[in-house]
Amino acid sequence: MIVSLILFFVIIIYGFFILRLSFGIKKVPYFSSQYQSPTTTFTIIIPFRNEAKLLPELLSTISQLNYPKDLFEVILVDDASDDGFKIDTYNFDVCVLQNIRKSSSPKKDAIETAVQQSKHSWIITTDADCLVPENWLKTLDAFIREHDYEMVAGAVSYLTTAHFLQHFQLLELMSLQGATIGSFGIKKPFMCNGANFAYSKNLFQTLNGFADSNHIASGDDVFLLQKALNSSQFGSSKIGYLKSHDFLVLTYPCFTFKELIQQRIRWASKATAYKSAFAKILALSVFLGNLSIVVGLVFCLFGIIPFWDWYLLFGLKILVDFILQFQTGKFIQPRQIRFYLLSTFLYPFFSVGVALRSFGGNYQWKDRKH
Repeated sequence: MIVSLILFFVIIIYGFFILRLSFGIKKVPYFSSQYQSPTTTFTIIIPFRNEAKLLPELLSTISQLNYPKDLFEVILVDDASDDGFKIDTYNFDVCVLQNIRKSSSPKKDAIETAVQQSKHSWIITTDADCLVPENWLKTLDAFIREHDYEMVAGAVSYLTTAHFLQHFQLLELMSLQGATIGSFGIKKPFMCNGANFAYSKNLFQTLNGFADSNHIASGDDVFLLQKALNSSQFGSSKIGYLKSHDFLVLTYPCFTFKELIQQRIRWASKATAYKSAFAKILALSVFLGNLSIVVGLVFCLFGIIPFWDWYLLFGLKILVDFILQFQTGKFIQPRQIRFYLLSTFLYPFFSVGVALRSFGGNYQWKDRKH
């Protein structure tokens, strides 16, 4: 009885945070604007390593951007690729730089390398395996001018087929994107995605870039966001979330379970370095919420708690998760999620396993060990 009460208490705390984030999603308005003649200039930075197959797809979508070609440039930063990538001729200003390594974070080094060579007033980062919508820059320009922001976060969703692994990742991504949007809605932003992330060059240089987080291999997005939030010169009033389908970037999911595990360990390994108290408490509550399901099933199998207690426990978690995913899905993924029940059942075990693995801090990404 006591064990069941403890597990239910953990799920109630977990549910409180998830429902609060779900409420926050509604607080972030969908952005629509009567577009004016664009004025903001952008440098699009794309760090890459061995992406010869995917970069042409991204560059093709950039060539179709509904934005004056003289108001943006593209800087590709090659981090020691060996797949023979060569750039074609495009209808916009594009160049390839070699990454100047100076820290433990190749991606942060790549962004800083590009910023030093950038010609324009705003930086926008994306990944080599992404596709951008045609009004991507046009929408961002309107949003910046309407709100006078210095940093803007945007949404990312997956291009999926019918495979279970891809829909499993999509379901997880909807939770992550929901937490991101919801945190902006409740005025406690702590997370964003570097595949769709923009900030003024002035902000980046004033904050001295990634100077205090270069020892962490990932987190070019999250740590810069938290640094800006804690800055007296910028703060939350200068940071916004652009909720619009015209600012929704698509990317490819991991295609193997091994790759997925390594990516998620990479993501989870930076959680211990969060400076936001809310982010730390939320991360802990999510871990304990998933752990309670795993532990509850073990206790159930050994007869320590009744099966119906675990069944109700899991049902409560599924309910609050569905509310968050439903709110997010209406925006980033209106199509039906396949394998929903199976994914929901497996996710707590996957999440706990990744979290425990991340405590060691070791993973392999882009053919490198970290």
